[in-house]
Amino acid sequence: MKGIVLAGGKGSRLRPFTYSGAKQLVPIANTPVLHFPVRQLVDCGITEIALVVGDTEPQIRDAMGDGSAFGARFTYMRQEAPLGIAHALGLCAGFAGGEPVVLYLGDNVLQGGIEAFVRGFAQSDAGGAVVLKAVEDPRAFGVAVIEGGALQRVVEKPDEPPSNLAVIGVYAFRPAVFDVIAGLMPSARGELEVADAINGLIERGHGVSATTTSAYWIDTGKMEDMLAANRAVLDEMEGSCRRGATVTNSALSGTVRIAPGAIVRDCTITGPVVIGEDARLTGCTVGPHVSVGANCTLADSAVRNSIIMESSVVEDSPGIEDSMIGRFVQVRRAPAGSRLVLGDHSRFEAGE
Repeated sequence: MKGIVLAGGKGSRLRPFTYSGAKQLVPIANTPVLHFPVRQLVDCGITEIALVVGDTEPQIRDAMGDGSAFGARFTYMRQEAPLGIAHALGLCAGFAGGEPVVLYLGDNVLQGGIEAFVRGFAQSDAGGAVVLKAVEDPRAFGVAVIEGGALQRVVEKPDEPPSNLAVIGVYAFRPAVFDVIAGLMPSARGELEVADAINGLIERGHGVSATTTSAYWIDTGKMEDMLAANRAVLDEMEGSCRRGATVTNSALSGTVRIAPGAIVRDCTITGPVVIGEDARLTGCTVGPHVSVGANCTLADSAVRNSIIMESSVVEDSPGIEDSMIGRFVQVRRAPAGSRLVLGDHSRFEAGE
């Protein structure tokens, strides 16, 4: 069995962070989103993985390498335009080489892993498998029609959803799916829809199994989604660690992970919090639910429920909350209650 991870797309909903970087590399708990699906595939024993990339291919290649750091081997497949999930899958027919594949959207986070899902598919004779989750508003998703306990079809983004069960970003397929994709026509939005590929398999007599999950899942498409995912991943962390870090005259509570080379002085840290390598924190109140990237400098500031990416500076800011601060950003004198959305290489400075 082989893996396919979609790592293209422009990430327009996650601007300004995607003006200068790939959306799949925006960090959650100091870990790029793209690492999560790759690691979960490797945990299932799937080490031959295709990364389908687009305009941000150079950044993805630079960040992910050849896969050896993950115990995998990557093949990069270029999708020249965002022509749909099924189109991206179809590009990988040669890569699959007649083997079943697990398809994972690279900007999705599904906690708890996918081992049971993959094992169940491998032991079945189904032509495909999908993961479903009950959502409050399914109109933005492919929605499952279940009859007699079996998946009958998927309706893409319906105005009147037939159920509240959304098809989320983890799929498995046997090689018959590539024949189906070869015969698909673009939808009204000019894409080859994965819902049509699933329905095509069903129509040809290849059953598609459906697994409903209660695990935490989120599509990290917007800032609010990123902060929610950051909270969820931080809440799941086990064990504090500060090996190789310097912590003096500071109070730490809850789960706090401080990377080597970091210095924390005169601070109050309330976990869950992660602090990256060589970060410098002085006179700060941080947490809960804060990720501070590598090489950041925080001084005389308070931060909660926020993501601060690498090499940024926050000074004299008494109350930053619910914020995303990009890379190489400078923030000074942000007043209490500040909610900031700052892209890479930006600057925020309030008056005296």
